[in-house]
Amino acid sequence: MEYIFLLFAFICGLGVKLIGIPPLVGYLVAGFLLNAFGFVATPAIDTFANLGITIMLFTIGLKLNLKDLSKREVWAGSIGHTVLWVVITSAILLFVGTIATTMTGHLDWQSAALIAFALSFSSTVCVVKVLEEAGESKTRHGKLAIGVLVMQDIFAVIFLVIATGKIPSLWAPLLLLLIPAMPLLKRVLNQSGHGELLPLTGFIFALGGYHLFELVNIKGDLGALIFGLLFAPHPKASEMAKALLAFKDLFLIGFFLSIGLTALPDMNMLIIAGLLVLLIPVKFLLFFWLFTRLNLRGRTAYLGGLVLSNYSEFGLIVGALAVSLGLLGETWLVMLAVATSISFVLTSIIYRYSHSLYQRIKEPVKRLESPVRLSEDIYPEITRAKILVVGLGRVGIGAFTSLNKVADANVWGMDADRGKIQRLQKDGLNVINGDGEDVDLWENLDIRHVQLVLLALPSIEDAINITKQLKNAGYQGKIAAIARYEDEVSALAENGVDKVFNFFTEAGLGFAEESLSLVD
Repeated sequence: MEYIFLLFAFICGLGVKLIGIPPLVGYLVAGFLLNAFGFVATPAIDTFANLGITIMLFTIGLKLNLKDLSKREVWAGSIGHTVLWVVITSAILLFVGTIATTMTGHLDWQSAALIAFALSFSSTVCVVKVLEEAGESKTRHGKLAIGVLVMQDIFAVIFLVIATGKIPSLWAPLLLLLIPAMPLLKRVLNQSGHGELLPLTGFIFALGGYHLFELVNIKGDLGALIFGLLFAPHPKASEMAKALLAFKDLFLIGFFLSIGLTALPDMNMLIIAGLLVLLIPVKFLLFFWLFTRLNLRGRTAYLGGLVLSNYSEFGLIVGALAVSLGLLGETWLVMLAVATSISFVLTSIIYRYSHSLYQRIKEPVKRLESPVRLSEDIYPEITRAKILVVGLGRVGIGAFTSLNKVADANVWGMDADRGKIQRLQKDGLNVINGDGEDVDLWENLDIRHVQLVLLALPSIEDAINITKQLKNAGYQGKIAAIARYEDEVSALAENGVDKVFNFFTEAGLGFAEESLSLVD
């Protein structure tokens, strides 16, 4: 049975990818098709879905910094959005309910507020997957979005406690013992090496955190997130997150299938679900308005609001709970599932064009931003740079270090990860924090003397976008980029990159040349 599910997911995922749509849209379509053919979710699919969410939350924690949650734009933006959204959406639902009672059923203010609250959450699964595919989880707007998602997870725990009366156990304070236990757990991580034991260690920690919190009546997903957060400062945190990446993506296929397998709607349900989807622009406008009022740059507010403008799988949990308590009719659970699925599709497709769309609307967006600039949003400066390395991962930092040793030119580096940049700046290196896909950055950065830009980025889509941004900003120098596969080489060259280095081929060539010196 599970093979049939995976086969459908593969066919639909491949089919939509061939027309330029993210595979997760295909997984959702596969779920609905399987539902139409009479299939239902199996225990194995549910297990895959739960594992995927748990591992994903653990990896989010591995990349999270508590300072990000303490920022005013995160906690104030999250609280403000939830309150305003529930008030506005409840009023809209009550109005619709009065003129279309036969379609919505009886709606009182309590039912409308519950539905609005269920729709207030943004999908952790969808948002994180979209950001990771775009290579933007460490950018300013990416960290903002993830911070808001974590705050919403906290709201979820509070809601479950209030709605179910399931209060944390008296043993819950013992979880604080995890703090003094961390040195021992970090030693375990140190001994896990770099092979197959490393992802298994990640599974043990993620699932251990989940079940430990469940034992004391606290949401297990929050436990996985906190366990990841505790390991975030560890030097191997990033490596462990990468080791879990393939497993997480595979298990999340089960989640997307399970959404489609929830139920099939009738025409009335589809109409109401469509009306709920029409509220998504309201969600975006609220995020954008709040973020700009909290002094974020227009582009950050736009991208952060856009990626958060969807409905969440947690809305289905709220809906199911409301149905079980007799506060909502069962049909609302189906309508919420359909609206959530459509919102995933819209986010996955629209966000792919978010940067090109911003170029068209940037002037009105910038006019709406606050004149007050947060310290993190002040544009950096580079002094008479001749070579600029964009992306300071393992390849980028290697190129940056080598160029500093052999080139007389002034070499600078740039990366979207603020924490990494701060560490490198402490070492006295010429590096700046910046998102290469930010057209405003290039327009405010002095690149008149730059003769060569090296794009050391894992995503060719990012490299292509940055190449376009550089050209639009009037850059006249040369651009070099790395590629992992042969088909990426031609794609980069066709989009204006002057020199493309096939990562694996060039690494092998360099290894051979260095080794030959041993026999000369």
